Amino acid sequence: MPDPRPKTKVLFVCTGNACRSQMAEGWTRARWGDRIEVHSAGVMPCGVSSLSAQVMKEAGVDISKHTSKHVRDVLHIPFDFVITVCGYADQRCPTFPGGGKRIHRPFDDPPTVSSTARSEEEELAIYRRIRDEIRAYVETLPKVLGL
Repeated sequence: MPDPRPKTKVLFVCTGNACRSQMAEGWTRARWGDRIEVHSAGVMPCGVSSLSAQVMKEAGVDISKHTSKHVRDVLHIPFDFVITVCGYADQRCPTFPGGGKRIHRPFDDPPTVSSTARSEEEELAIYRRIRDEIRAYVETLPKVLGL
């Protein structure tokens, strides 16, 4: 029997909506999709990172069909929670109608951290580490959000 309660609406925001917020959206949909309606957006969207899609697919979550969206594209959605996953987005994220609670939980930026990688494997290792940190956070969402 389906749960009659409406799903909690959550938005993950990062700068480009390319890596961190996309990973968080993918993990949340995969793990908590029955309880959470999840979206992601960026303050300066730049397309979904192919490396993010690759490491998520390795972990069993396909985000390859996701698109990069600007926060203004989702302003019409009454979010219960807006979670910024980087400092830049936290400083520039608009206030959303509906009074959703803001949460700031920063993660390293994969392209920035991996810019000094000496090999593709070292670069992928950085993306995997951040992917796994985001996954661990998403596992705690019911507690963090009081669900």
